[in-house]
Amino acid sequence: MSLSDFDRELLQCCLDRAPRAWQNFVDRFLGLVIHVANHVAESRGIKLDQSTRDDLVAEVFLVLVAEDFSVLRKFRRNCSLATYLTVISRRVITRRLQAAKDMVVNAAPPVVEAEEAPTRIEDVEEIEKLLAQLDSREAAIVRMYHLEGKSYEEISRSSGLAFNSIGPVLTRARERMRTLAQRG
Repeated sequence: MSLSDFDRELLQCCLDRAPRAWQNFVDRFLGLVIHVANHVAESRGIKLDQSTRDDLVAEVFLVLVAEDFSVLRKFRRNCSLATYLTVISRRVITRRLQAAKDMVVNAAPPVVEAEEAPTRIEDVEEIEKLLAQLDSREAAIVRMYHLEGKSYEEISRSSGLAFNSIGPVLTRARERMRTLAQRG
């Protein structure tokens, strides 16, 4: 799909800093950026609250205006503006979510009270029992994602399963584990 005349003019008005151009740009592409934020988070198994989603969307628009619209100035105009903005949005949001994940992983582990330890051990044992009831491929994927913290890409590489199949496998496995836990 090529760049439409409307988007070409809107882009040029933003770069020329025409009155209301940026507001019109945001109005036109806000829904797209929100959709990308939701999709990226969902593909990583993250449930976004409204505040986090707003932060991610704001981050994308900040990147677009940074250094006198340098990202928009680099647009070669050989595809639709929506396609270009989708790629930029996905990159910004993925980096931000990965940075947040890295901060959580690198944070000090929570202090566990002595009386909490047996409950945690029982929970781990229960999880292992549920995993044992899944088929080996599902169990491995659940273990890699939830217990080892691997990304869909890492799971795809190590399991040989297509990247786009990881989410559905996890969803089915979680549903099966819920059903097994309710029966148990």
